[in-house]
Amino acid sequence: MDAQLPDLEAGKRFYGELFGWTFEDQPTGTVRALKDGEPVASLAHKTDGRLPTVWTVSFATADAEALCRRILAAGGQVVASPAPFGDLGRTALVTDPEGAVFSLWQPGTAAGFGRRHEPGTFAWVQLYARDTETANTFYGDLFHEALFGEGADPDFGRTPVSEVFAPEMPPHLLVHFAVRDLEAALREVTRLGGRTQVPPFGTSYGTAAVVTDNQGASFALLHR
Repeated sequence: MDAQLPDLEAGKRFYGELFGWTFEDQPTGTVRALKDGEPVASLAHKTDGRLPTVWTVSFATADAEALCRRILAAGGQVVASPAPFGDLGRTALVTDPEGAVFSLWQPGTAAGFGRRHEPGTFAWVQLYARDTETANTFYGDLFHEALFGEGADPDFGRTPVSEVFAPEMPPHLLVHFAVRDLEAALREVTRLGGRTQVPPFGTSYGTAAVVTDNQGASFALLHR
């Protein structure tokens, strides 16, 4: 997962203090975020001010081109076709049929998360959809083995957007970071210049709260 931020240094300060991340510059111009020396995310400078300031989750694939063809056939869109990202891998930007944006990642030297499911790392991604049946069909067909196959360990769920957000909120995927103490983490977000967008609420996968960082990028904090 990665965040495109107007001010990269401000982003490093915010997430470094919130999650205890350290950072490593990459030849691609991005910054790798590390937790205890293992990769957990990346930050990049947003070069086009017209683009939103967001966290984007990437789904791993062995063949980004083939998966893009399947996404188009299933009613999604390809925003940016698969392209090399240095020797780290190949990446593409796509949407589901309702317009929720996500990335594809075909690994090169960067396989993905070095740590997850522990404080300060990726914990879950939730799709907020208007038509949950369309979402079930689209994601189920594309990622059936990962979500439902033998030994699957899914970190993905979906719910109607109106259950948490205003009905006019566009469909989107929301990245969740694990925290040890949700109330303390919310106070830290505020101290660092962010804000609480949706206060704590119960889910089937834990207690979550939706926040924004000091540059407007939304994400969720999750306590299990």
